[in-house]
Amino acid sequence: MTDHAAEGRIEILPVEGLPEFRPGGDLSGAIATAARWLRSGDIVVVTSKIVSKVEGRLVKVPADPEERDRIRRRLVFDESVRILARKERTLITENNLGIVQAASGVDASNVAGDELALLPADPDASARALRWGLRDRLGVEVAVVITDTMGRAWRVGQTDVAIGSSGMQVLHGYRGQVDRYGNELAVTEIAVADEVAAAADLVKGKLGAMPVAVVRGLTIGGPEATARELVRPVEEDLFRLGTEEAIAQGRREAVRLRRPVRSFTDEPVAEESLRRAVAATDLGCAHLADRARRKRLLDELRDDVLYQAPEILLTFTVRPVAPVEAGGAMRDLQVALAAEGLGSYWVPAALAVPDLPADWEPLGVVAVGHPADGPLTPRPENDGGFLTL
Repeated sequence: MTDHAAEGRIEILPVEGLPEFRPGGDLSGAIATAARWLRSGDIVVVTSKIVSKVEGRLVKVPADPEERDRIRRRLVFDESVRILARKERTLITENNLGIVQAASGVDASNVAGDELALLPADPDASARALRWGLRDRLGVEVAVVITDTMGRAWRVGQTDVAIGSSGMQVLHGYRGQVDRYGNELAVTEIAVADEVAAAADLVKGKLGAMPVAVVRGLTIGGPEATARELVRPVEEDLFRLGTEEAIAQGRREAVRLRRPVRSFTDEPVAEESLRRAVAATDLGCAHLADRARRKRLLDELRDDVLYQAPEILLTFTVRPVAPVEAGGAMRDLQVALAAEGLGSYWVPAALAVPDLPADWEPLGVVAVGHPADGPLTPRPENDGGFLTL
């Protein structure tokens, strides 16, 4: 069995005596001078802030705190691809690197009072250049990890993670391997580069001007691996949206989910889903749960879709309405059903149904169930349907 753990002891060593870095500085030269003791197989772990500094990713801002904060908030939007969650003034974004974190990585710490720092434009390329620079200067084959600090879903506190990497295996997969009890591992995959980043931060800290540390004792390997491999695509993330954003996106997509469904699976439909859908409309609905009664009513219509549907709703207006309003109410019901993951098919009909309120006027019969051709997905957006005159 191959394991990501070290075969022996691990050391975490500070790189002392580094200068204050500024745009255009020689990062690999400074580290080579301060750490002539580097060995092949070491992992050089570098805080992204000093990489941002030497690469000129600093933005000059007024020293006035309010104006500085206004520009910081603008930069957060400029550096983001999308906003995934917000709470008061805190924004969680997907930035241009694909990384999901607070404020797009825009940072006001460990820089001058009239500056803000952006993340390196390509941290993997920065790690690769630093690795090659150390090889040229010291003749050693090391790995490089560039780190940034961020929080984790469901966990309090922050930790350092890898945003750039070169020369090491960033992920170690255990799928198909067997543990010592004979259990086959199915999904375990260890973010080795993130573990290295977090371990090095125990030496680097945040206040001691120690931006570089060396982790010694791991097998590096994986020279072509990059930290980009650690970024989970947003569409695969189970927690990709905050509450407000999820609600807003749900509203937008629910309308585009609605489509006529004429074939259903045998999967049962939860009555609670029907109740929630009806509660979202101005309609009266009767759920035909009694199968014998349902058959007698459907025999009057003889519609094959209605016969094979798992559930049937009889729909009614509960007050006098114009035909166009009745049609809108039916669309509301179908959208609400789609939001529950249910397909529907409406057959207009004026069935006489006993035991209902006298002021309920029949609209039709709705077949409801889970679509046989798979889960409902939103129709493409109608980008060409809007004009400004």
